[in-house]
Amino acid sequence: MRNTGRYEKVVVGGETVSAFVPAPLPARRPPLLLEGTLAARYAKAEHALSRLDLAGEMVPSIDWFVYGFVRKEAVITSQIEGTKATLVDLLTFEAQSDTAPSNDVREVSDYLDALDYARTELASPKGLPLSMRLLNETHRRLMQGPHGHGKAPGEIRRTQNWIGGSRPGNARYVPPPAHRVPELLSALEKYIHGNDSLPPLVRAGLAHVQFEAIHPYLDGNGRIGRLLIALLLEHWRLLRAPLLYLSLFFKEHQGEYYRRLGAVRGGGDFEGWIDFYLDGIATVADEATASARDLFALVSADRARVLAMSGASVFAVRLFENLPRNPIVTIASAMRILETTKPTASRAVDGLVQANVLAEITGRRRDRTFAYRAYLGRLRAGTDLP
Repeated sequence: MRNTGRYEKVVVGGETVSAFVPAPLPARRPPLLLEGTLAARYAKAEHALSRLDLAGEMVPSIDWFVYGFVRKEAVITSQIEGTKATLVDLLTFEAQSDTAPSNDVREVSDYLDALDYARTELASPKGLPLSMRLLNETHRRLMQGPHGHGKAPGEIRRTQNWIGGSRPGNARYVPPPAHRVPELLSALEKYIHGNDSLPPLVRAGLAHVQFEAIHPYLDGNGRIGRLLIALLLEHWRLLRAPLLYLSLFFKEHQGEYYRRLGAVRGGGDFEGWIDFYLDGIATVADEATASARDLFALVSADRARVLAMSGASVFAVRLFENLPRNPIVTIASAMRILETTKPTASRAVDGLVQANVLAEITGRRRDRTFAYRAYLGRLRAGTDLP
């Protein structure tokens, strides 16, 4: 059995528990090797990722898909942590900018702010590198709302935390003691920026499992850990645009996800984790490729129908071209998008309703909201609550 760490006794709330201190990456004695079934799994994942990257290059407006996929990820990664907002809730809030968000929608919006910050920093020559400093600032933005109160946003924890259970004594997992966390994070940073015989796609999966084992924050570890995979894929140029996120796969296989993480800590089963992780990469990449192609085909067909409309206005066409980035609109948001008057925006919306592109979704006569239903129907898969 591979040794992946040790246990250290800590006293929390008057009871003594065993906290797990993971060994630094990479896996040793024996080392993790890509051979046999695992090598085949890697080849399949790499090929699927290449197809997704190519699909992103072939569509004329990659920003459309980045906009939608990023929001879908924001909703799903938040739902894993118990947030009840759906993709429609988020997009409706964004269309109604004068309306205060619910706490759940605010939490999803804070994730979007955190992701945008991290990607902007990494893309800027003067920005922060991929480091704990960057992740801390990202965490600060993630936890800036009411949900972060008392959770030390942007700060490495100074107290013991645990996962599952009502206290450390009956928890599913007790991460390392707080005084061990800085050295463990420093070792993780060195691994990310060091050399390894394993390919970057596999190393991103290892960095995630190590981050989750360390659990460096009082809250928000799952979302930052899942975000770390996406940042590494983009930072290491495995994808030119952030089109792949694993939260939906982890959500749909949540029990298996936790079992695989536990098997790494309990018995050093890195092979089992990487097999599961690469299966997720291939599955999600194939789904994202198909989704990008379907959405592009849908928009192309609907554009042709709008342009063929008798008396189609320039403003209706302009509004249509903005729908992939604003699939839910109001008259007020259409005014902002088109930079025009209320009567002109209303006529543009009415034109797209007549073309069966937009549909009113509130049933009200005033303060109406319109959705690009066909587009949303494809994009929202996996984001609705039971």
